[in-house]
Amino acid sequence: MGNSSSSLSLLSPFSLSRATYGLESWLVGFARETLVEVCQQGVTVGHLSITDSQGTYSFGNSDLEKGQHVTIQVVNDTFWTRVLFGGDLGFSEAYLVGDIEISDLKGVIDLWLDNRSGLTGLSTLAARAISTISAFSSAFLGQTHTRSRLNVIASYDTSNALFQCFLSKEMQYSCGLWDTPEYGVKGDLLFGPTDGDLESAQERKLHHVLKAARVKPGDRVLEFGTGWGALAITAAKDFGCSVETFTLSIEQKKLAEERIRAAGLQDMINVHLCDYRDLPASFEKSFDAFVSIEMVEHVGSKHYNTYFKVIDWALKSEKASAVVTGTTLPEARWTAYQEEDFIRRYMWPNSSLPSPTCLITAATAASNSRLELESVENHGAHYPRTLRTWGRKLEANFPQWRDAVIKDQPALQDPAELEAFLRKWRYMFVYAAAGFAKGYITCHMLTWRREHLAPVDCA
Repeated sequence: MGNSSSSLSLLSPFSLSRATYGLESWLVGFARETLVEVCQQGVTVGHLSITDSQGTYSFGNSDLEKGQHVTIQVVNDTFWTRVLFGGDLGFSEAYLVGDIEISDLKGVIDLWLDNRSGLTGLSTLAARAISTISAFSSAFLGQTHTRSRLNVIASYDTSNALFQCFLSKEMQYSCGLWDTPEYGVKGDLLFGPTDGDLESAQERKLHHVLKAARVKPGDRVLEFGTGWGALAITAAKDFGCSVETFTLSIEQKKLAEERIRAAGLQDMINVHLCDYRDLPASFEKSFDAFVSIEMVEHVGSKHYNTYFKVIDWALKSEKASAVVTGTTLPEARWTAYQEEDFIRRYMWPNSSLPSPTCLITAATAASNSRLELESVENHGAHYPRTLRTWGRKLEANFPQWRDAVIKDQPALQDPAELEAFLRKWRYMFVYAAAGFAKGYITCHMLTWRREHLAPVDCA
């Protein structure tokens, strides 16, 4: 016993370092072996080739006529442990910090979605490995500097300048609606992008929402989720409405109010820095319409009833309407608990996607059926082009906005931080577009009306 204790006490720092390196190498090798086995069985659509320090691994069908063909060059073998322990989130992190280079980012995400059932079903071995050696994982899932970089990326309160770089002039951060003037949802792929196409699609979207709400001059509109004031400005300028709009972002409120003043609409629009659950008592039964564009994702399933109770409380008892748009999950895939993925970790922490039925059920129960469902529209097919357009604008415009973005976020002065930050946005645009295109997520607009508000002007 004494000899054993003495042996441990005599271990040199070099010996400890060598032992640590040995365990890390073992973990990398184990992760590689496990994931190669999973991919060999799970990749049945398309072809994937991964090259690392040990060689090249090929999966799927190499026939050039069948499916996606993607190559991944492993720059840092930590990639294997990231993916073993983190799945698709670990893969995204490997991309963000530069552990891998990918021939076709869209292609690799499409390939993952096309083979998701097989890869998920064959991950039992990886799950067992995680449970067996998870105690050792924190030491080997990336060096301190890369974990720190990921933590910084996740915590950024992104500057207004970045959004000005890739959004339309209306600064509408939501799905546009593409139609004949832009050659529809695939027009950019068939004929290429055209000047002003995003502005046209976003203006169409704003007008579509407000027409669905059937607002008219003199109406009072309540909005949750101001953004940078696009909908409020459109409601006041083009429809003659007064607007009370709510946000939790100090920076967005500041820029929205600047834009409102520039449009000369400060007497028609009030921007409140306030939670939607804390409306002034004077707002009870005082609004002709409620609108919210892609804010419901941040409400959470436990609070849908509260959300619609507030809407019901604020709307007039007769001839009023409510329009809610949001990114949604298909009914068969919806659960109240939603695992953390790239979007929830790095883009919108604590977000939760509803299904249309969740919202319809909550609105009916919370309002005691005083909100009658009028229509449900699926806008999911319009989102991929919106995301592709944002991605193109980011690449084209970022150089001229670079200094403004860094001024707002000084940590981005570090070139490695800046590159990881830009990779995050590139990944999000492609990741989300693939999800919409494959039907894993979608985007709905739901419209409710009070009793006695005629469905259409048909008399």
